[in-house]
Amino acid sequence: MFCVPSAETGAIMNITKGGLVLFSANSNSSCMELSKRIAERLGVEMGKVQVYQEPNRETRVQIQESVRGKDVFIIQTVSKDVNTTIMELLIMVYACKTSCAKSIIGVIPYFPYSKQCKMRKRGSIVSKLLASMMCKAGLTHLITMDLHQKEIQGFFNIPVDNLRASPFLLQYIQEEIPDYRNAVIVAKSPASAKRAQSFAERLRLGIAVIHGEAQDAESDMVDGRHSPPTAKNVAAIHPSLEIPMLIPKEKPPITVVGDVGGRIAIIVDDIIDDVDSFLAAAETLKERGAYKIFVMATHGLLSSDAPRLIEESAIDEVVVTNTIPHEIQKLQCPKIKTVDISMILSEAIRRIHNGESMSYLFRNIGLDD
Repeated sequence: MFCVPSAETGAIMNITKGGLVLFSANSNSSCMELSKRIAERLGVEMGKVQVYQEPNRETRVQIQESVRGKDVFIIQTVSKDVNTTIMELLIMVYACKTSCAKSIIGVIPYFPYSKQCKMRKRGSIVSKLLASMMCKAGLTHLITMDLHQKEIQGFFNIPVDNLRASPFLLQYIQEEIPDYRNAVIVAKSPASAKRAQSFAERLRLGIAVIHGEAQDAESDMVDGRHSPPTAKNVAAIHPSLEIPMLIPKEKPPITVVGDVGGRIAIIVDDIIDDVDSFLAAAETLKERGAYKIFVMATHGLLSSDAPRLIEESAIDEVVVTNTIPHEIQKLQCPKIKTVDISMILSEAIRRIHNGESMSYLFRNIGLDD
């Protein structure tokens, strides 16, 4: 099983060398809870900084203590205004760089725009752009958690530590679900099957995969590149050139590969934002005989009407970590539970600052995890 820092490091890790400064780059006070938890575990005070919005919506950062020659850790949790969050981080990083900080480490538990990590039609790879902006601003190291695609690490030319929340979610299953031995781990699509397999193997449980779904709204057919060439371009195509056409995909009706009848179904994924696919999966599992349904995810964005839809659905409980603040959503939906991951982030900060190996935090993690 993954390794969670021991109880000795779980209380207060007041064993850091001098020269560490901990900043929160959020102007939104609701986003500072995780920063305060990390500071408390490290036994340090939060650095003095002002982050605020001008009347014209420009972001202003004023660092109010010396950072010269120090290791600066900037904790940034993503708020609903994600673009403001990014600007707050970039401006603070650059401010620390111009103030002669020794190193500037970004602690970004949820990396924004991580879903836009592949070229789609005539779009762009936005997460690559964001990585370049962070490096250019002066970031020297990044600590993040459960990237949507591990390959995003390759977009950076600085060290990236992609921590895992799985140990905490596995611990929650073992301690908070009394009859978890009668559970089955469910992947709501083949794309999340590897994550489900990782959970199932560590808990010694079975696995089920939901295959087939409604046609994706972002269909390839809306792309203009499928349009026939205009008349003036037809002559430019050589008559003997016959490019074979790829057969279009057609998704089959929804089927569940694996037995969920009379079992607890635990759906696992990395992000829960738009909950429609989770609700559809829950309905399918109920129809197949699952008597209790849990959803486990690292990042709980829970946008728009997600809390209301979850409350009215067949889902019994949604468990997410506090990489993103969601206190308002919890008030709207009692089914949402939170797992605290400040312990592993604070241990990562302590190890990097003290020059210790990070391998302890990655024990028993395979290439597919």
